Amino acid sequence: MHDQFPEQLERFALAIAIGLLMGLERERKPSARAGLRTFALTAAFGCLMALLTERLASPWPLAAGLAACAALMIAAYHMQPPPDDPGTTSVIALLLCFALGATAWFGYQQLAVSLAIISTVLLYFKTELSGIAARLSARDLISILQFAVLSLVVLPVLPDRGLGPYQALNPHQIWVMVVLVSGISLAGYAALRLARDTYGPLWVGLLGGLVSSTATTLVYARQAGLPGGSPPAAVASSSRIILIANLVMITRVGALAIVLAPPLWQRVLAAIVPGMAAGALATWWLGRRNVQTFSAALPELRNPTEIPTALGFGAIYALVLLAAAWLYDVIGTSGLYTLAVVSGMTDVDAISLSVLRMFGLGSLTAETAVSAIMLAVAANLTFKFVLAAVVGKMPLAKAIWPGFAAVAAGMLAGSRFLELN
Repeated sequence: MHDQFPEQLERFALAIAIGLLMGLERERKPSARAGLRTFALTAAFGCLMALLTERLASPWPLAAGLAACAALMIAAYHMQPPPDDPGTTSVIALLLCFALGATAWFGYQQLAVSLAIISTVLLYFKTELSGIAARLSARDLISILQFAVLSLVVLPVLPDRGLGPYQALNPHQIWVMVVLVSGISLAGYAALRLARDTYGPLWVGLLGGLVSSTATTLVYARQAGLPGGSPPAAVASSSRIILIANLVMITRVGALAIVLAPPLWQRVLAAIVPGMAAGALATWWLGRRNVQTFSAALPELRNPTEIPTALGFGAIYALVLLAAAWLYDVIGTSGLYTLAVVSGMTDVDAISLSVLRMFGLGSLTAETAVSAIMLAVAANLTFKFVLAAVVGKMPLAKAIWPGFAAVAAGMLAGSRFLELN
């Protein structure tokens, strides 16, 4: 027992630290009936009740301690209710603090600390979170509910096995990719919806690139190509937004490759980082050269988690998976590369995820996988440049070509480096 004392003391110290962290936030609330000391003592109490529960092999000490904390807090608010504050948040926070103290005793220290930090953040940013909730429209709430359906209802019931020709179609894996891409896009979409009326090109380009770089390119190409000609500041702003959105697209593809196929991370970075660096430098130079400012309106983009949108992406991804497996089997790498170019023009996600899936199954070598992804990205950038040049007309084409050329040159240099090494 004596040998266990340092470990036991460490668990109690961690519990008290968790209580102090949460209590520090509650101390700033004049209406709160529990502050720094109360939360620290409650966490220690929870740790002690967990110890007794473990020693007595009975759940009753822990249950009784939790019930006592709840009763004391409710009584405190009942005896002296603060104006316009029912105290629900503080009561729940104190009970959570008790439970986290118990969690620390049972050996889940890292989980307890993580939950304590997250809980403190939620408590601290009450005003900001309330503001977000107030700005959410019915459409935004539907977006969140649709994503919940995609990830929590549909995904668990899909079979996790290969089906169809070449066993290429795994419904569970296909839907995992739908949820992953939809989640990334939803994050950008939500940020766009919650933003104010106008922001600078950097912010708009970043968020637009997360949702859809193609849609963002089209929106701002149209803005630059308005009848009668847009002012130079508008063209410069649109060009920077388009370049930034496409740099985000490259970053997004690279991040997906690194997360879904960790053995590729060095090769992927070697191929895309030179292009991203060159493109970022060109975008910065474009901003320095055009000193005029123009307020860029946030674009209206389609909700990426709408069921038809998600089903459409899933269908495209499944078809590309099947086509990639068939072409690679019949023609070899040249067939896969052709599909990468053709498919990548309009949707770089589907072909990139298909290639990563094949690499994960051992069907492709690392060199072939990276080359196919780079071809898809290059085809996508080429398509977007032509789209912007046609819709935005000559002034926009002149403004964006240095950036696209810099990205292409950087990616070519990165790919050449991979070939030599």
